[in-house]
Amino acid sequence: MNTTTTAFPRSVHEKYLGIVQLARTIDKATMTANGTIGDYHYNCPMDQALFTEFGIDSKRLSDLASQVAKKTSDRAVIEAYVKPLIQKKTHFELERFNRETLGHTPSGNSLTAFNTLRAKVAPDRTDVTTWPDLLDLEEARSVPKRTAGV
Repeated sequence: MNTTTTAFPRSVHEKYLGIVQLARTIDKATMTANGTIGDYHYNCPMDQALFTEFGIDSKRLSDLASQVAKKTSDRAVIEAYVKPLIQKKTHFELERFNRETLGHTPSGNSLTAFNTLRAKVAPDRTDVTTWPDLLDLEEARSVPKRTAGV
């Protein structure tokens, strides 16, 4: 967390409207609007997966977050935009998205970044193999120890 970041976004694991990653993405959009995003990145690959899955326009969400940040609106405006997009999905599709997001493992170039960050924040936690768990560790959230096959 750098000096312009005053708080962490919510955890990837936290569900908003039944969807993981959504609360974090909204927080990062709002932090961008407030100028407090720091080292975080709005519209990162995990955000993009959310946008693609639900047909969310990242610019529209950012604009709504800007209104919230300026207090010309409230979070209900964001929910009014996002909720109908989520309601288009079946229960099975929502559960699949949540499962895939929480199981998001690094690959390619992100594997190097993942291993570097894990070595920095929790070198003894080789059981941590997903981005959501590593982000929680980096943000000082509790992550249960995993065993093989769990």
